[in-house]
Amino acid sequence: MANILPQQRLLLDFLIMSGDITISDDEDYVILKRSLKGCIEKCWITLNRFGASFDKAAITEKGRQAMSYRASR
Repeated sequence: MANILPQQRLLLDFLIMSGDITISDDEDYVILKRSLKGCIEKCWITLNRFGASFDKAAITEKGRQAMSYRASR
């Protein structure tokens, strides 16, 4: 079902444990930005503007399902 890369798994685990997180829109976070983009494309997370220079990442139900599928294997 879900082919989750290690860095995406780490991000999804973090969101499940922590809830929504804010992320600077600074371009220095290349690996994080790629992981976010991959998760957004698969509808596992949402990313919305949260104040000046920050975005808020939140896990979706589809993201939770992908992680629970991985855990049940």
